[in-house]
Amino acid sequence: MRKALRWLPAFAVLIGTVGAGAAPAGAATAAEPDIKERVLKIPGMNFVEEKPYAGYRFLVFTYDQPIDHRHPSKGTFKQRFTLLNKSTDRPTVFFTSGYNVSTTPGRSEPTRIVDGNQVSLEYRYFTPSRPQPADWSKLDIRQAADDQHRLYKALKPIYTKNWLATGGSKGGMTATYFRRFHPDDMDGTVAYVAPNDVNNKEDSAYDRFLATVGDKACRAQLNSVQREALVRRDEIVARYQKWADANGRTFKVVGSADKAYENVVLDLIWGFWQYHLQSECASIPATNASTDELYKYVDTISGFDAYTDQGLEKYTPYYYQAGTQLGSPSFKSPHLKGLLRYPGIYQPRSYVPRDIPMKFQPGAMRDIDRWVRNDSERMLFVYGQNDPWGAEPFRLGRDAAERHDYRFFAPGGNHGSNIAQLVADQRAKATAEVLDWAGVAPAAVKKDAKLAKPLAPYDAKLDRQQTLDREHSL
Repeated sequence: MRKALRWLPAFAVLIGTVGAGAAPAGAATAAEPDIKERVLKIPGMNFVEEKPYAGYRFLVFTYDQPIDHRHPSKGTFKQRFTLLNKSTDRPTVFFTSGYNVSTTPGRSEPTRIVDGNQVSLEYRYFTPSRPQPADWSKLDIRQAADDQHRLYKALKPIYTKNWLATGGSKGGMTATYFRRFHPDDMDGTVAYVAPNDVNNKEDSAYDRFLATVGDKACRAQLNSVQREALVRRDEIVARYQKWADANGRTFKVVGSADKAYENVVLDLIWGFWQYHLQSECASIPATNASTDELYKYVDTISGFDAYTDQGLEKYTPYYYQAGTQLGSPSFKSPHLKGLLRYPGIYQPRSYVPRDIPMKFQPGAMRDIDRWVRNDSERMLFVYGQNDPWGAEPFRLGRDAAERHDYRFFAPGGNHGSNIAQLVADQRAKATAEVLDWAGVAPAAVKKDAKLAKPLAPYDAKLDRQQTLDREHSL
């Protein structure tokens, strides 16, 4: 599951110009008390900064959270979150990336659809939202869901209208887990490109996916280039080590530049389909390309920094969770036979410092999967047809339609797929449901879902696709 940043995504799990007459940035309307002061009256709230954005208040806070929600007397930590405030008489979207929170104003797709407020929460143990010292046993999906629940309960008296949860990739998983443990908090959930690794030991779905995604010629050339990258590994690793030395990069966690390189190359095919499109197959180098060209392509798709100590450190909480609860995909690479030197290295334990203990909990994802199939309501899952993370999607129950649960795939889409990329009928249905869950569906849309569209105009800065933290396939 890999380094991060590039979407989207998935996880471009998303972001409009406000209408005429909006209050200037930083100003409260006559009808609404100052939102910053209202939030700061909540015990445990701390103000960090405000960044002006026309028609909104964009504020960064921290909130004092228990390290252990089961034993709140055992200490607290400051968890960072942002607030994109439009008006307290609008619905609110609770966005989670599953990683660090961005402190640049941005709007998720559901927030634009409902023209609402957005609360974006940093996931626990991603710095600076990490207890010191860190007890890693308190980093689990239930504790994170309780973080969301507690912040929601604190803000709900201010934002009294409907709430929706959303996020992409790990953020989509996070939004789903939140609903599982606190099913009555949110009025609906939109989870983008969220994998569902129910049985971590059975990953044949990924083999089937990689054997059929895109066209045959593209798959064959990717396989050929991946193999060639290992054939020339000694030459490339020497260059990799030289780059690392020049840029202050080290390999203590993984073990060596050679081990890091094997991980980087194993990411290549997965990384291509995760963030690129069938139309980009023409950019794949020829097998006999120069080493310079091959080096550059591997770095572009996989990223040489990903498995350095410095590249891994930011994502230690993710790799820890992948190796303790979330699971991680594995896949076969028969075309690399005889070229892999480190069997078993491509898994989460390899990327977490050894002084942090890890033990996998196989029941965690089975519980989530069972709840989604049997008990969830008003949940929308959006995937990309060509995104490898969608090979094991969330499964819906037989009565999903009655419970207003939906799962759609964007044609040809990657890890940046969203509602806007769905086919027309599905796009309209998804948009209409989101509007209805938020309590802001126009009368015309209630009569005819085909009329559904976002309530807020597009804003090139606020609604640009956000960079989703990219997970490596592992």
